[in-house]
Amino acid sequence: MAYLELKNLNKIYPNGFHAVHNFNLEIEQGEFIVFVGSSGCGKSTTLRMIAGLEEISDGEFLINGKRANELNPRQREIAMVFQSYALYPQMTVYDNLAFSLTLEGVDEDVIEERVNKTAAILGLTDYLDRLPRALSGGQRQRVAVGRAIIRKVGIFLMDEPLSNLDAKQRVTMRSEITQIHKEIGATTIYVTHDQTEAMTMADRIVVMKDGYIQQVGTPHELYFNPENLFVAGFIGEPPMNFVKGVLTNGEIAFGNQKINLASKFADKLNGYEGKEIVFGFRPEAIELGEQEDSYKISCNVELTEMLGDNTNVYITSGDQQAILKVDPHDTPEMDSDITFSIPYGSVYLFDGETEKVL
Repeated sequence: MAYLELKNLNKIYPNGFHAVHNFNLEIEQGEFIVFVGSSGCGKSTTLRMIAGLEEISDGEFLINGKRANELNPRQREIAMVFQSYALYPQMTVYDNLAFSLTLEGVDEDVIEERVNKTAAILGLTDYLDRLPRALSGGQRQRVAVGRAIIRKVGIFLMDEPLSNLDAKQRVTMRSEITQIHKEIGATTIYVTHDQTEAMTMADRIVVMKDGYIQQVGTPHELYFNPENLFVAGFIGEPPMNFVKGVLTNGEIAFGNQKINLASKFADKLNGYEGKEIVFGFRPEAIELGEQEDSYKISCNVELTEMLGDNTNVYITSGDQQAILKVDPHDTPEMDSDITFSIPYGSVYLFDGETEKVL
């Protein structure tokens, strides 16, 4: 296991593009850290700087307290799993797993023992004599993971390893990678654009946008206590609903209706009269009908999506649109008029200019 420190890391390319800005993070031994964000946010670039595949333009990267900026990838004792599997097509599964150990001059008996143990962990024992082309996508990804864990290094890096798999395979591999991490205990940094992967796998999540860290925290912290509008909208499926408006007499408009915020959130709204704020609520936080201690909203149902365990209900109220997540047994009829309630405790307020939470 390894303790990592990233101090004011920057990546600036020769053409002047600043891909990563002042990235600061401490990663404890054995932690499972996930970098998440949309394409181009700098998450893979940061991972490649940690791996030694990209030069660090400015800042310092330390492994167990020792500066690692100038170390090559092998000297950093890091194993990396790529999006593309990167298997040798002419080699069997056994030889793909054994390859790095063979290069290191490990004894054949030791190689055989470690390959068999790794294959057993990953459910690959029956496939050791097969070539990669005879495997499914999920099985190839297991081999790629196996090539990393067989080296027994202290740091694992994974760059969107599940993006080539179908939905069912991704769910299976998520749980398998999480279980492998628990068994081997290595410090792991995992990159994805899929917030569901981040929420289900991470000890802590690093949310990035345009090369900047937006927030670092546990899945629970990011979901219930987002620090800004971007994190609130990125974490959660469907995303949080937002209502933008100018605070007038302590109220903002939700379509043709007024929401009186001052009576419940006067302490947060001090000084915001006449300024734009954003009212947010999660689709799953609502209750159908009129409930106590809630804002009551009348609306029209435009579309429903039956998903099995829940139904997404797309509604409009005047010019305002939102998504509600309801029990499938309570699915309203399309084009019907309904009322839903937003509990006061489920309301989020953001500064319309800075986009920070109030």
